[in-house]
Amino acid sequence: MTAPAPPSHPRRRKSVSIIIQRDSALHALTFRIPRWGVRAIYVGAVALGVGLILLVTLFGPILRQAARVPGLDREVDRLRTDNQRVRELAAALDSLESNYERLRTMLGADLVRTSLNVGSSLPLAPPLQARYPGANTRYEQGPSRPRHWPLDDPGFVTQGLTLADTADERHPGLDIAVPTGTLVRASGGGTVLQTGDHREYGLFVLLEHPDNHQTMYGHLSRIVAVQGASVRAGEVIGRSGNTGRSSAPHLHFEIRVNGRAVDPSTMVREDR
Repeated sequence: MTAPAPPSHPRRRKSVSIIIQRDSALHALTFRIPRWGVRAIYVGAVALGVGLILLVTLFGPILRQAARVPGLDREVDRLRTDNQRVRELAAALDSLESNYERLRTMLGADLVRTSLNVGSSLPLAPPLQARYPGANTRYEQGPSRPRHWPLDDPGFVTQGLTLADTADERHPGLDIAVPTGTLVRASGGGTVLQTGDHREYGLFVLLEHPDNHQTMYGHLSRIVAVQGASVRAGEVIGRSGNTGRSSAPHLHFEIRVNGRAVDPSTMVREDR
């Protein structure tokens, strides 16, 4: 006879048991989690970690920039305040320059420090000559043709008028050697047609006189005349220098009639 087969037991599913034993409790709590549940929790934790890493990677720069916004707002406010102060200072400077020009016009010369009083903190005007009542004035009043020497000092004429065909040899005026800072005066009364900085003339002043006459003063170290203003004969318009295409301190003095250069020595004299 064949022996009977042993009884079959039902197949148990694999699981993970979690036992919780409380203090002073007689029974423990047992939780069974299937293996597939454990795998699902593991996969979910990994997915959550990867998601957090991607979130930090993608949105981290945005969050950092957003954190800087309050500081940028404060910086913008500071810059706006500084700009307002700069505008106020510029307006004050414009007012001072306007008052200075009115004072210079009243005195007929620029307020400058003299070489005899370099240590002084006060601006000094060039010396003015007093005349007794009824004496003839040296300069004309109002617009006039150029006929006065543009310097208080005679100076030395180092180059005269040369109307050559080539630009390198052409020289449309007089070069008068004088120290830097020598006062330059208007040869005649007129209007300041233009001032500026030219590659050849350096700092210059161009005056318009009656009867289509013009005078050019080049290589200045400082410009006193104001473009568009009226100047009278003998008024200080600048100081001689060595700017532009120049090898030594001197004044370039030029007279034009109808746009053509003429010899200044035929029209001006060194009257003191």
